[in-house]
Amino acid sequence: MKLLTLFFALVLSISSWGQIEQLNLKNALVVGQMDKSEDRFSVEINITELLTNAGVKASPSLNVLKLGSSAELLTTDSIKALVASKGFDTYLLISIRGYDKKFKATNSKDDLATALGAGNLFQLYRDEVTSVSFEFMFFRNNVMVASDIIRCSNVSNRDAVVKKLRKAVSKRITKTWK
Repeated sequence: MKLLTLFFALVLSISSWGQIEQLNLKNALVVGQMDKSEDRFSVEINITELLTNAGVKASPSLNVLKLGSSAELLTTDSIKALVASKGFDTYLLISIRGYDKKFKATNSKDDLATALGAGNLFQLYRDEVTSVSFEFMFFRNNVMVASDIIRCSNVSNRDAVVKKLRKAVSKRITKTWK
């Protein structure tokens, strides 16, 4: 029984590792799922810049949605057609998972509408927090194709979070996403 459990754990870990390995990211509409508009703007612009510098066609959702509108509008037919006409088939959702180092990437296979409807309880930075975990979920054809967690440790202010996030994402883009 222990051997069978170990076998399934191994297969599950290999399949989730292979999922990111086969992502082959060519384009992405970057969607920040933050409550505060300045946090959403900072994350979307920084990640879009990093993706573009790595040769991935990227655009922030702020170029598609009006300021202050809900990201759930991305699931409407007219917005999906607009996004597709701009040459994007991948949606990259970024949310803050929490302030702990123990989070793992999600294994649920939610569709895009469900993921966009999920709330976000955390800010980009909170006093007396030293670690922030970000979840990156990739969707194609309304189905999640990959997810990843990036942890930013030893942060002391909002600017440090953004700086460490940029550094970690730039490494991840070249090593596993692209």
